[in-house]
Amino acid sequence: MDWQPHITVATVIEDQGRFLFVEEFKAGRMVLNQPAGHLEANESLRQAALRETLEETGWEVELTALLGIYLYTAPSNGVTYQRICFIARPVRHDPERELDSDISGITWLTRDELAAQPERWRSELVLQCVDDYLAGISGPLELVRD
Repeated sequence: MDWQPHITVATVIEDQGRFLFVEEFKAGRMVLNQPAGHLEANESLRQAALRETLEETGWEVELTALLGIYLYTAPSNGVTYQRICFIARPVRHDPERELDSDISGITWLTRDELAAQPERWRSELVLQCVDDYLAGISGPLELVRD
């Protein structure tokens, strides 16, 4: 069997104590996730994070730091994902922009509002990334070589 992890990117975007999440329909239920998606051919990890954030939220953001690299195996399908998570700050929002087809909307939530709804997390990484951000974990973008 030819095993390989799926490379994904995500952004943690905070504004005045609230975090930007997408609401998406996955496996028959509405879930919350950071703006996130798969790395595509011929793009850098940073480009992928900026693209996915814009496509899923309508927000242009500026990447400010690397939050972490997470390895996660989804219990639903056994697929392993490597998530490269960035910290970003919101720059500009286009409310008229059409969002990706599987995104039903976006929402800003505090950490406590997110933590109160574990049944809505796409995965445990959703809260873990927020908690890592709030713990002050970050590295310079120069750590990402692509």
